[in-house]
Amino acid sequence: MNKAATATGAEGSAILKWTATVGLLIVVAIPCLFIVIQAIFPNIGSGSFAAPFSLFIKTLADPSLLGLAGNTLTLGVGTVVCAAIVALPLAALRALFRVPGALIWDALLLIPFMIPPYIAALGWIMTLQPHGYLEQLTGVNLAQLLFSVPGIMIIMGLNTFPVVYFVLSRTFETVGARYADVGRVFGAGQWRSFARITFPLAMPGLAASLLLVFAMSIEEYGTPAALGRRIGFEVLVTGIENRISEWPIDLPGSATLSLVLVLMALVAFMLQRWLLTRRDYRIIGGKPQASDKRELGIWALPATLLFGFVAFLATGLPILAILATALSRTISGGLTLSNMGTDNFAELLNTGSDGLVAMGNSLALGITTALLAGLMGTITAYAVVKGRGRFRIILDALSITPNALPGVVVAVGIILAWNQPWLPITPYNTPFILLLAYCCILLPQPVRYATASLHQLGDNLEAAARVSGSGPLMAFRRIVLPLILPSMITAMILVFAVASRELVASLLVAPIGFQTIAVFIWQQFDQGSMGLGMAMAFCAVLMTTLIPLALISILRWATKGTVSGLH
Repeated sequence: MNKAATATGAEGSAILKWTATVGLLIVVAIPCLFIVIQAIFPNIGSGSFAAPFSLFIKTLADPSLLGLAGNTLTLGVGTVVCAAIVALPLAALRALFRVPGALIWDALLLIPFMIPPYIAALGWIMTLQPHGYLEQLTGVNLAQLLFSVPGIMIIMGLNTFPVVYFVLSRTFETVGARYADVGRVFGAGQWRSFARITFPLAMPGLAASLLLVFAMSIEEYGTPAALGRRIGFEVLVTGIENRISEWPIDLPGSATLSLVLVLMALVAFMLQRWLLTRRDYRIIGGKPQASDKRELGIWALPATLLFGFVAFLATGLPILAILATALSRTISGGLTLSNMGTDNFAELLNTGSDGLVAMGNSLALGITTALLAGLMGTITAYAVVKGRGRFRIILDALSITPNALPGVVVAVGIILAWNQPWLPITPYNTPFILLLAYCCILLPQPVRYATASLHQLGDNLEAAARVSGSGPLMAFRRIVLPLILPSMITAMILVFAVASRELVASLLVAPIGFQTIAVFIWQQFDQGSMGLGMAMAFCAVLMTTLIPLALISILRWATKGTVSGLH
């Protein structure tokens, strides 16, 4: 019986392994491979391998590439600095002191991360542009700051600083104040103890979060396109989009720029690894660590005002600008009661309208992507965690590869892979191409969630099921899947939230005439219909924030109810 169960289990594992392999090849490996092939062989579209590296070398020798790469690096580093300046004091206060209303501030500071960057950028444009809301209310015009490189960095920093804030506050919390107290006993002042002891011990969390901010910044399309193009500030992402969308189309050039962008992200990762291997940051021993947060005393009010100011800038101001524009009948009418109404929302939600169709398309794509990516992620994670042999390492590497690929690079790979004239059948120019792009970009999330859950499950449950006569697939469906389902539902909710608002892949690979929420908003701004675009943006923010939060709350309630029922 045991030998039969073992043989059946091996057969079932093989089925899941090959299912994961085929899925990863289609969704991840083939697009990545075609980026490299197209960069090396410029005529591969016509079935020719002639003149290898000819356009690759030409693109690398193009003087404009140095400018694009330099601007990308400048934007990434500048955004990291801005995000760190905002997040560092807030994280230190939150972790080391008792901040009034700490949980409320956490919730408010999480919202900027839930607002798509391009929507936040459009809100800032409506606020700070000439005759914008700030000038109407105060007479102050900050358009010169808005349409500048430092302005772009500040706006992107306000959108990404929650990544640093939440990671760093938890890291500071782990370090605590006791090590700094030792330094103060030996004569160091409060600031010197923090700078020389607490801050260096938090370096792993800081490096990881800043690397993520850098990667998010160099792959962001919406904000540089909306603001940078007005001042001639082009980055690699917009340069790639220009080579794909403007005539003459330069697919080899876009593939080469994509490789440069990926290389930049990998260098940043290597730099992080180098920084973290230079010192020993271990602080957790065998003894329990007590919480030792201090009272702020007279600094309670200034700290609260600081949290409130940042929350207003990062959360309140963009949302108010979006809502004000959405409620304005005409932009020229300004912020007057007579100019306010729900006309844009009525037009947007009118039966059969383009906006309603776009919302339906995004909802359908978001749900389908969540289900497909969740299923693929679960199968892939199972093949990696429960599988045997070195092949599972390859599967694991493929599953996390999209983390190193900006969305624009994925879009380029999808176009190159599925727009070849010799293909007998292709999903290109159909909604399925968007589904492939979204799944590739978002697959790492469910894979990581499923991997973490599977590592907590022993092998005895499946073994007992197989000995009792269940096949491996039935054991997977009836035992493993229900046990990891809560984690997978959470991952799929996050996938839905991102997929339903994704911009750059939607702009590049969406079929002609097929609109999503992001494409609709972008087109309305290009056409000058700011009110209608912002009405859609406000609905998108509500949809991608409230729906996931509501579903997560329902999931937690259901889980608690199940646990109570078992007791």
